[in-house]
Amino acid sequence: MTAPEVHRAIEAIWRIESPKLIATVARLVCDIGRAEDLAQDAFVAALAQWPDEGIPRNPGAWLTTAAKRRAIDAIRRDAAFERKAEALGRDAATAAPDDAFERAVEEIDDDLLRLMFVAAHPILAPEARVALTLRLLGGLTTPEIARAFLIPEATVAQRIVRAKRTIADAGVPFEVPEGPERAERLASVLGAIYLIFNEGYAATAGDDVLRPELVEDALRLGRVLARLMPLEPEVHGLVALMELQASRMKARVGPDGAPILLLDQDRRAWDRLLIGRGLAALVRAEALADVSGPYALQAAIAACHARAATPEQTDWRRIAGFYEALVRIVPTPVVELNRAVAVGMAAGPQAGLDIVDGLRDEPSLRTYHLLPSVRADLLFKLGRRAEAADEFDRAAALAENSRDRTLLRARADASRS
Repeated sequence: MTAPEVHRAIEAIWRIESPKLIATVARLVCDIGRAEDLAQDAFVAALAQWPDEGIPRNPGAWLTTAAKRRAIDAIRRDAAFERKAEALGRDAATAAPDDAFERAVEEIDDDLLRLMFVAAHPILAPEARVALTLRLLGGLTTPEIARAFLIPEATVAQRIVRAKRTIADAGVPFEVPEGPERAERLASVLGAIYLIFNEGYAATAGDDVLRPELVEDALRLGRVLARLMPLEPEVHGLVALMELQASRMKARVGPDGAPILLLDQDRRAWDRLLIGRGLAALVRAEALADVSGPYALQAAIAACHARAATPEQTDWRRIAGFYEALVRIVPTPVVELNRAVAVGMAAGPQAGLDIVDGLRDEPSLRTYHLLPSVRADLLFKLGRRAEAADEFDRAAALAENSRDRTLLRARADASRS
């Protein structure tokens, strides 16, 4: 293997192993920033040694041992932790790296779970949770996160630094909370993962409808979380929702990159493997809860689409019922807008328009391009084409994604023809 090939392999290994590595070291030093630095030191050591010595049989074990040794050295430099350092030193000296790694699998899983709860702590702003989660658990570099969200690298770097400082200043413990706090914190973790997924599945800005790398990162994080918390129904609900939505990705854009609306998609292009995984995760979510949570309800809606071989076979009345249940749990204007679409399909466009018109003065939707877009579609179906064209124009003016703007302008022109 040539040196460039080794370097590429090491980078791939880092992307896979860094979350576990940082999580393990963070438990030892109780400091995320310090843990990341120590993990990166181990990575630098690998870059220096592996091109000459070859990639070890168990690279994760090698990196873990190297990072732990650096953590022990760091702890030894702090007199307050001298006894802990001695105990860790004896353990590292007597255990073979591969054996230690194999015996620590369960411990590493616990560390990963702790790191997820710390990175997505509610004390952080949502955008900071996303950046820190992608950095620590997704293994993405600052430039990669910046490119994914189309924001300056300096902005991402500041968010990550401030997030680490906020967590340190607040004395956030490196642990999985219990009781009511666990439910609150879990909601924050799920929210961060779904924000990552949504930005990949329906990019809010730029020239691309999809950012597949973010979708893959969110799916990977969701699957890891489902393995770590197998008895949490909403974890499986989120995984089901993401798997089912991701199954449509190949059909969501045309050859020219233009978005294709759900009812116009070629369903033969939907990924049946992802649909199967999503439906299985939904079954697990529903079996674990007497009443479905918001992610499981949204997954149930996505499942209705997945089970319909053609748009005409879609059970819109059932979807509208799921949205009614969702509105009771999450009474937000965006959910109500989505319910309006389903009601419009199940009971006719006027019924949907009545709901949308009740949202027109909602402050949180004033700059949300989907409000005029949905209203325009309903007006078009009612034959009020001139009004529909004006609403499509307004939606295009609000849309930040260039592909969405192009589609909305084309629909405005079609409404006038």
